[in-house]
Amino acid sequence: MIGYEFYLVLSVLLFSTGAVGLLVRRNPLVMFMCVELMLNAVNLAFVAFGTELGDLGGQLSVFFVLVVAAAEVVVGLAIIVAIMRRRPGATADDLSVLRG
Repeated sequence: MIGYEFYLVLSVLLFSTGAVGLLVRRNPLVMFMCVELMLNAVNLAFVAFGTELGDLGGQLSVFFVLVVAAAEVVVGLAIIVAIMRRRPGATADDLSVLRG
């Protein structure tokens, strides 16, 4: 049986990979995927702690994080698509494109 420590280590690795990707990359779509990776790492940690403690609070927290992630996908993807339509090779520094 795999203990909760394995899931926490995996969560830390996923979160650090997402954080490094967010800080290093300039493509908005890749940055967006790194934020999603970080959110999923936090979800994994919540489930691991909830399972270890025998509490439903971890699963309930995951539900709320997924709701926030869904709202982020709607808004963030719309902004990224708007930027990429105006300038196909846009980077994260080109946010001033959205001004009228």
